[in-house]
This record gives sequence, C-alpha cells and structure tokens, in this order.
Amino acid sequence: MTATLRPGRDADADGFIRLIGDCWAEYPGCVLDVDGEVPELRALATWFAGAGGAVWAAEQAGRIVGMAATRPMQPAAERQYDRDAAWEICKVYVARECRGTGLAHRLLSVAEDHARAAGAERLVLWTDTRFEAAHRFYEKRGFVRQGSIRILDDLSKSLEFRYAKPLVGLVVEALDAAAAASAERHLAALLVACVADGASLTWLPPLAASEARAYWKQVSSQVALGKAVLLVAWLDGALVGTVQLGLDTPQNAPHRAEVEKLMVEPAMRRRGVGRALMRKLEQAARGIGRSLLVLDTRTGSPALALYDSLGWQRAGVIPGFELGPDRASADAVFLWKSLV
Repeated sequence: MTATLRPGRDADADGFIRLIGDCWAEYPGCVLDVDGEVPELRALATWFAGAGGAVWAAEQAGRIVGMAATRPMQPAAERQYDRDAAWEICKVYVARECRGTGLAHRLLSVAEDHARAAGAERLVLWTDTRFEAAHRFYEKRGFVRQGSIRILDDLSKSLEFRYAKPLVGLVVEALDAAAAASAERHLAALLVACVADGASLTWLPPLAASEARAYWKQVSSQVALGKAVLLVAWLDGALVGTVQLGLDTPQNAPHRAEVEKLMVEPAMRRRGVGRALMRKLEQAARGIGRSLLVLDTRTGSPALALYDSLGWQRAGVIPGFELGPDRASADAVFLWKSLV
C-alpha cells in the first residue's frame, strides 16, 4: 500500500510524536522530551504556519508513517552562512518499514518544491551526527556539508552537521574538505556516468563504483591539504558537474595550476554547466595567485570546442598519448591559458 501525502495537521500530534520517538529510539542516547525541548510537536502545523512554512504527513492505513517540513530561515544568527534567500528543511522522518520505498524522496521533494515556489534560493538542514543513513540520503539529493558542527544543550547531547545546497538556477561553488567528503557518493556516480559516456578522463569503461569512490576520497584529502580546489555545479538543486584545480606544482612553478576532471552529467550537457565551471575555476585560480593554467584532453573530445570558445591556446598534439573508450590508441591535445 502506497502512503498518501497530505498537509500536516495539529491533530497529527500523537502520530508525529510516535514517529519521531521511534526513529530516535534507533540511536542510543537520543531522548525525545516533547514538553521540555520540542513543545511545538503538540501543534506542529500551527507552529510552522506561524514561521511562514509548512509541514506534511505521510499516512498509511490511518497511521502516520512519514513527515517533512520547511520554513524560511530567520534573520541574524541563522543567516550567518547564507546571503541568499534560504529555507530550512526540517523534521524529515520515515517509519522503518517504509524506508527504501521512495517515501523519503517524495516527502523531501514536496518540501523542496514548496520552498522553491515561495522564493527559496538555497536549502539548509541540520542532522544529528549519529544519523548516518540520513546523511547518505541528503547527500544523494545533492546536499553537502557546510560550516561548523552545531552543539545543542539538550538531553540527547546532540551534535549536528549542517547540510546545504543551492536550489534555483545554475550555481557553482567551491567545496572545503568536509563538503568534498560528503559529496563523494554523488561525485562517484557522476564519474561512473561520464566514463561510461566516453569522456576523456583517466579511466576506461566500465568503471566500478568502488574505484570511483576511492578516487574521490583521494580528492577530499587533496582539498584538505590545500593541494586542490574542487568546484561543483548545481542546476535547479541537482549536483550535475565538477572540475578541479590542481595546485601541487613543483617549486619552480608556483604560478601554474592544472585543470583536471571537468565533468558534466551527460543528460545535463549543452546547458552552460561546463562553461560556468570553467569561468568559476579561472576566478578561483586568480584569487590564489595562479596565472597560468594547463590541461589536456583527447583529440575529438566535445570539450575542445568549449576550451576554444573560452580562449584556450593549443600547445600541440601528442599522438597515441592515451586509449579511447574503445581501447584504441588516441591522440591528446595539450592546451594552456594565461590569466594575466
């Protein structure tokens, strides 16, 4: 039986409290003190309406089996990271027996769509550091870690990660090490898809997901060590592209950086994603004092037209430099661009 989604009501209080209590009980040390710490659960629809937001319930056979809510971020303290119109995703819970059915995705989509229609440009959420399954779910939906851990003075001794993502339009941002680590699963899937599509990358198809994940763990480490800048692109809330700036250059080339692993989700190409990534990468390079960029790509790669249009110069071709996706010998074009 498929759960029915509907607006939440104050009369759902007992169902909401039971659902949250059951979910928290799965984690040692999580204590739900309704009247002492979350009294709004007694009339949640009224509380969210008063905050300018909304709450939804998933009902199955007369029982609340899921919920989600959203509200605009408040000014001052809660806007410390966000200059744009941010909304918070709150209280996403699904009963154990309904997990893996797509219900959590349906609930989050309803909340995201509501926030978008209300003018949200960014989504933010907080999730307990113990809720690892929730972290994987949010990461799958394009959210990345951002900012410091929040410490709550509650009975559960909660520590919370902050996750966020742009919601509207094409947005390119740099990820720090924590955000890069949180994006590993999504970026691994992107890498596998691009290799399968024949992109000029290091690997040949088919690329195992485990190998892709291992690669992105290395990238996260490079970002943490200051040896790489990682940029990602979101398009209407979906993480669809990435590129890196390699900074681990020799002592006699502190002005140089290498452009690496430009990737765009195959279904999202020809929508300006690659161009936006490359322009932001040049801006980042200038900001850290790098004045010469270099890259290489397979002859005939669709990316060549992009590089030409952005003013890159072709230094030359090395015959048989790599193998193509068909395992046949392929030439590589080397390019450079001065930022001065």
